[in-house]
Amino acid sequence: MTVTIGSRVVGGGRPAYVIAEIGLNHNGDVELAKKLIDVAADAGADAVKFQKRTPEIATPEHMRDVTRETPWGTMTYLEYRRRVEFDRDQYIEISDHALLRGLEWFASPWDEPSVAFLEDLGATAHKVASASLTDHALLRALRDTGKTVILSTGMSTIEQIDAAIDVLGTERLLLMHATSTYPMDPSEANLRMIPALRDRYPGVPVGYSGHERGLQISLAAVALGAVAVERHITLDRTMWGSDHAASLEPTGLQHLVRDIRVIEAALGDGVKRVYPGELAPMAKLRRVPA
Repeated sequence: MTVTIGSRVVGGGRPAYVIAEIGLNHNGDVELAKKLIDVAADAGADAVKFQKRTPEIATPEHMRDVTRETPWGTMTYLEYRRRVEFDRDQYIEISDHALLRGLEWFASPWDEPSVAFLEDLGATAHKVASASLTDHALLRALRDTGKTVILSTGMSTIEQIDAAIDVLGTERLLLMHATSTYPMDPSEANLRMIPALRDRYPGVPVGYSGHERGLQISLAAVALGAVAVERHITLDRTMWGSDHAASLEPTGLQHLVRDIRVIEAALGDGVKRVYPGELAPMAKLRRVPA
């Protein structure tokens, strides 16, 4: 149960693959994106993830003319989507920065031209946002790249997940349990879906994409066997934008990676043994030898 993302093998008992999702938390600012890449690298994350849209295609028809208050004034939702998209040169700049910091980078394409855009730039994998799970044309385009596809399963029924996997196949698939509430209440986490998905799709590694506040739920996901963890990151949760409140600030991400590694060390291999550290207490305390 492994997949390859760039130079890393994910699953099969290896350390959990930590994805720092920058998403749109850069607010269309390349320098802010670079600072967030630095946050991810300094914390020990493995990858950073962005989102890529062709606004004229990916913006739902009923949302296009809805007005929105933004830091750049009042504008339609379509204008806002255009405002926060990076062009090719900007993507080259941020992807180069990620690679220089030792991170893999990829994105969630929301439409087929965005798949071609990311392929041209050499993204190491592709992420399917939960909202795109039912877009089978997009899934076919991603399957045809031959790269690992990371599929988030929020806002989806098990039948919809079945149908998506029928399109994608299981050979290069990393499944991510998710609940698409921003921020998510613990009562909606349903972490037992991690082993349930593993049982339903044998041979497919299963991770966790979280939108909760805090660290506990993501850490519990690792204890339940999640092979990858994805969390949004921000410099400041009070910044303007829809995802900042459900994101981790720099110290939070550092603690997440640190605590994931502690849990992995603590899980062990399930073989009972007497550890060297127990020998002195045993000699002192055990009255009846075996």
